[in-house]
Amino acid sequence: MKNSNSELAITPGYGIFHALLSGLSMADKRPFLEYMATANDIRRGMAISYNGDVAVVLDSQHRTPGNLRAFVQATIRSIRTGKSSDVRFSSTEKIEVIPMNTRRMDFSYKDGDDYVFSDPETFETVNLPPEIVGDAKHYLVENQPVTVTFVEDKAVSIELPSSVVLTVKDAPEGIRGDSANNVQKPIVLETGITVQAPLFIKTGEKIKIDTRTGKYMERA
Repeated sequence: MKNSNSELAITPGYGIFHALLSGLSMADKRPFLEYMATANDIRRGMAISYNGDVAVVLDSQHRTPGNLRAFVQATIRSIRTGKSSDVRFSSTEKIEVIPMNTRRMDFSYKDGDDYVFSDPETFETVNLPPEIVGDAKHYLVENQPVTVTFVEDKAVSIELPSSVVLTVKDAPEGIRGDSANNVQKPIVLETGITVQAPLFIKTGEKIKIDTRTGKYMERA
């Protein structure tokens, strides 16, 4: 069922385990989660219960060191304190996975160090600190749509579209006589990020950037 932009939608899960949870209430999910989830299910981007807190998984690695028992090394960030820590789980250790929800929001402006996003329908705003926004800051301009992920009503991460259109702030002239098709030059975009672009790109033009690689795609 399709949701409006202002509605919360359950984030797509990670494999069959998460697919089985769709459509269940939190009360129904909890015993299932406690029975089914183990550390082997941990993936980057998930939210888990840890030491009485809820934490977002920033990175996870499955390791089997020689004859020792397999374990999962993970970096997690507490949604209560915002602090990150490295933790280790036995591969068969039971893990409670916390449902995550997403909402389409637009970037509005910076408020000190924070980035302010608003719901285009309800105009509700959310302030996110730079450690959550991360490298996405290089692609944020006013009204840029993003997907904000919430855990227990608290924003924990944002996701950019695969490409964005940005204005070229500064593009030096190409080197005269250099006509090779693959020759590029560094240009500065309106957000301050520097990327490599073809020699024909000029200041003031709009170009499309791949947010996954940070590379020039084409003129917009």
